[in-house]
Amino acid sequence: MRRLRRRPLLHALAPALALLTLAGCQRKDSGKFVVGFSQMESDNPWRIAQTKSLRDEAAKRGYPLVVTDAQGQTAKQVSDVEDLIARRVNLILLAPREFEGLAPALQSAKAAGIPVILVDREAQGTAGQDYVTFLGSNFVEQGRRAADWLAKATNGRAGIVELSGTPGASVAADRARGFRDEIAKHPGMQVIASQTGNFARATGQAVMQNILQSKGRAITAVYAHNDEMALGAIQAIKAAGLKPGVDILVVSIDGERAALEAVQRGDLGATVESNPRFGPLAFETVEKVRHKQPVPTKLLMTDRFFDRSNAARFVAEAY
Repeated sequence: MRRLRRRPLLHALAPALALLTLAGCQRKDSGKFVVGFSQMESDNPWRIAQTKSLRDEAAKRGYPLVVTDAQGQTAKQVSDVEDLIARRVNLILLAPREFEGLAPALQSAKAAGIPVILVDREAQGTAGQDYVTFLGSNFVEQGRRAADWLAKATNGRAGIVELSGTPGASVAADRARGFRDEIAKHPGMQVIASQTGNFARATGQAVMQNILQSKGRAITAVYAHNDEMALGAIQAIKAAGLKPGVDILVVSIDGERAALEAVQRGDLGATVESNPRFGPLAFETVEKVRHKQPVPTKLLMTDRFFDRSNAARFVAEAY
């Protein structure tokens, strides 16, 4: 009798179970290839421009794009990736906040069979195993180019303040290494203070104010790992009664519009572009992964260099 009673119950539950199964699979099986993008933060022009580029390209190619924002927190970014996995996206674009903190996210995606493409920052792991490929710029070369400009502008003699990016981020380490490798060729160029400004304008300004108070006239140059910190440093220099571009030369990386305008005014000496418009390259790579075509383990963007000779020509198209 128990068996006879269970059968009607199972028959009654069958439609509901089928609906639950369909609901769990509908995103992957709907015919749409869904891409997730785990953005590390959205509080500065570079990140906003990057996300917009990815959204625009996804819309252009007809890809549904699910975007998360880790708000500058590595733990939240790991959770965001777990959420994208739970949503059953087909592929994840990941802009890692830190080099070492994203291993759990990569492992979870790998276990779920979801390919990951790293965008603009690297993470610990092996390309082709833990993630598909890395899309970014040559950050070491960016630092080297900034140092090369500064060496020429100062005739190889400078007391330099370095405003570095997010501690633990691959891009900060690379930009520091490239800069130092280049100034090592010039004994008269020394980094007399180095402190993180966390890639933020307000933090860069506050840090620069403190360093100006402690180092004073020994400072003749500033190397900022991004434009936002450079713009903050320029405000601090002005507040101290000094003239940026005259008393203290400033060089940075990114190429945002406000920086190019500062170059035109003479406040900022130069900025090395770090192109945020990843949309076309990212979705060209998505297409290859989707159709199981071979993908190199590293794909680099082309970056320009802006100073007084060309800033006016490119400011209108800057982000």
